[in-house]
Amino acid sequence: MDLTLKDIGFSVAPKAPEASMVQGDKYRFTILTPQLIRLEYDETGRFEDRATQTVINRNFPPVGYRVIDDLEGLEIITDNLHLVYDKKKFSRNGLSIQVGGNISYYRSIWRFGEASENLKGTTRTLDESNGAVPLEDGLLSRNGFSILDDSRSFIIGDDGWISPRSGECIDIYFFGYGRDYLGCLRDFFRLCGETPMLPRYALGNWWSRYYHYSEESYKELIEKFEREEIPFSVAVLDMDWHITDVDPKYGSGWTGYTWNRKLFPDPKRFIGWLNRKGLRVTLNVHPADGVRAFEEMYPEMATELGVDKANEEKIHFDMTDPEFVKAYFKYLHHPNEDMGVSFWWIDWQQGTSSKLEGLDPLWLLNHYHFIDNGRNGSRPLILSRYAGIGSHRYPIGFSGDTFATWETLDFQPYFTATASNAGYGWWSHDIGGHMHGTKDDEMATRWIQFGVFSPIMRIHSSDNPFNVKEPWQYDLVSEKTMKRFLRLRHQLVPYIYTMNRRFNKEGKPLIQPMYYRHPYDEGAYGVPNQYYFGDLIACPITKPMDKRLKMGHFRAWIPEGIYFDFFTGWIYNGGRKIDLFRDICTIPVLAAAGSVIPMASEAYAGNSTDNPVDMEIRVFAGADGSFSLYEDSSLDCMGGKLLEAETKMEFKWGQRAEFAIRGFTGDSGVVPEKRNYCLKFIGFEDSDDIVVLQNGQKIPFIKKYFSEANTIEIDIKSADTVCGLEIMIATSGNIAPNDIKRKAFDILNKANIEYDLKSEIYMLIKKHDDKTRLLGELQVLGLENSLLASMFELITA
Repeated sequence: MDLTLKDIGFSVAPKAPEASMVQGDKYRFTILTPQLIRLEYDETGRFEDRATQTVINRNFPPVGYRVIDDLEGLEIITDNLHLVYDKKKFSRNGLSIQVGGNISYYRSIWRFGEASENLKGTTRTLDESNGAVPLEDGLLSRNGFSILDDSRSFIIGDDGWISPRSGECIDIYFFGYGRDYLGCLRDFFRLCGETPMLPRYALGNWWSRYYHYSEESYKELIEKFEREEIPFSVAVLDMDWHITDVDPKYGSGWTGYTWNRKLFPDPKRFIGWLNRKGLRVTLNVHPADGVRAFEEMYPEMATELGVDKANEEKIHFDMTDPEFVKAYFKYLHHPNEDMGVSFWWIDWQQGTSSKLEGLDPLWLLNHYHFIDNGRNGSRPLILSRYAGIGSHRYPIGFSGDTFATWETLDFQPYFTATASNAGYGWWSHDIGGHMHGTKDDEMATRWIQFGVFSPIMRIHSSDNPFNVKEPWQYDLVSEKTMKRFLRLRHQLVPYIYTMNRRFNKEGKPLIQPMYYRHPYDEGAYGVPNQYYFGDLIACPITKPMDKRLKMGHFRAWIPEGIYFDFFTGWIYNGGRKIDLFRDICTIPVLAAAGSVIPMASEAYAGNSTDNPVDMEIRVFAGADGSFSLYEDSSLDCMGGKLLEAETKMEFKWGQRAEFAIRGFTGDSGVVPEKRNYCLKFIGFEDSDDIVVLQNGQKIPFIKKYFSEANTIEIDIKSADTVCGLEIMIATSGNIAPNDIKRKAFDILNKANIEYDLKSEIYMLIKKHDDKTRLLGELQVLGLENSLLASMFELITA
């Protein structure tokens, strides 16, 4: 391998400072931070200072600690940890660490060999799953500590190749961060490598289907998506791009690298056409069967590797062999990339065995593919299954072939959020489910909605002519909703890309369980399917709707504060659990008061995910807030100069609300010189006292007010991005209230319940301003639970 992790931007510095080490004949402790200690034991007294599969950087700045060393044993005391050791072989009775901070009265002491009560992490794959699957441990625990065991990791040499350790050893890392969950993750990324930034195009919609496409049928599909104004940024070709009908003497056609010219007579032409349409291309590969004599590239590759091509000797797959690895990329992958393929979908399903005992071929594939994909200076990318802790360095994760059922959908939000506990933040699911199951328009729509608020939005399905995912294959309401959400995903790219940057630089995943920001609130641990999507709170509906109410629901926990529904502007007071009801057209997504959410315009812009000229910015009333929009040149070449810029947006709430879009800072040429803005101020009463300034001068704008959403909309054309903008809105200082009567009428009007009951409920709502009395009278009506709960939501929000 000519490239290493260091060559594609990772900080690789595996040797810790001597000042951070406390060492004896057979033990060594390395104090990396006041909360993070490496513990090694080796009977031969040899300790490892090279990078491993998991850990690549131990060069942390030295921190203060105190050592008590006497005949009785050894103690190491930091600001947060107290280690006690008897200087013998590590044992439960001889090695313990206590975490400070009063995390738990009884459970904040770890003894060697003990497991912690873990908040879990992720797993290799969801293949064949129909609902929940067991998860591996992650890095976080309510008891305040966790263990990362690196004892069995292989070594990454300076030349980039992998080799086994020299002997048996104990090599573990103790994380004692209490409930500073984000702090724990931040130092995990310092230790094991930061999560790379994804290319911008990866954050749009992906079209994928296991289907016997041809060049013409795929083009027809893309053109129909264009006519329907449904944007996609990635085109996936499953295994039928290559020859699959092979002579049985060679085995199955599952592995292949030769284009099927009957379906794709000119691959370069086809890929070029997709690229010109704004679509990046990825190809599926199942590499396990190596390279056989029917492949076009077999003769050259066999000659280079010294394989007997006269007798059609098979080139065996072996990622532990450096010569094979070099030829593997040279002959099988680089020619396709030269034609315009951007990255590879590595579909490894053949287990964990390789020629080196204990070395997982999936890890090797992910590691070498990711590095190779960055060889020309591009931001590397793969799509592949999870190969254990440290796999965050090789995004994106392919979660495998799941059942298309409600049970699977219901598990995926928890699964996706919890994976962040292992530092793994870029899972990609088969949105809609892969196989089996039953066609269900409601379920398919809910899955799309979840997908839009997932790390990666990739639609996929099995090789079944009836397992279709195109929105027009569903009923009219579902079709319209799917289209609207798919367009929303592309609108959200500027926001998600900024979160992508934040993940890379600050170690804050896009998807976070609620307890990351509310570690001492019990309610945060009781909503496994609720999570932060950046700074928004997503509550995807993953169970069938109530057929009479015609609404799905989500039992949410809302933190202290004021929150708005991202779509409707409905206001909620936090600090409680509440049932949130939504029809098929939407799901609960909440924005805190003061939130600033920059997006691309809702106007269809094709498949582009470029830095937009036309922007929509949503600003939520009730508190001050800000947002720094990150943009870059999105060059696929990091080897050249990457141009970067940030645009600061600031909001001040009060009787004179002020919103400023500052002139960008950074490199010119990244941000368009002029931008058109649609500014939506949500939670506002109507106002005609509005001023828009640029460079201190008033400029024209168009203002509208939408009373049903309590939203002032201000449209500004050709605003200079160097000078910035200031908008002043005179207000009463109050958030515009919810219109309970209007909303109640809308819910009752759609519900499949008795007309007289609708009237009775509505009359009570119109009659009473006293919410306590109104709730009491509704309770005595004996309403169905879902109907009563939906009214409670409106009245108590």
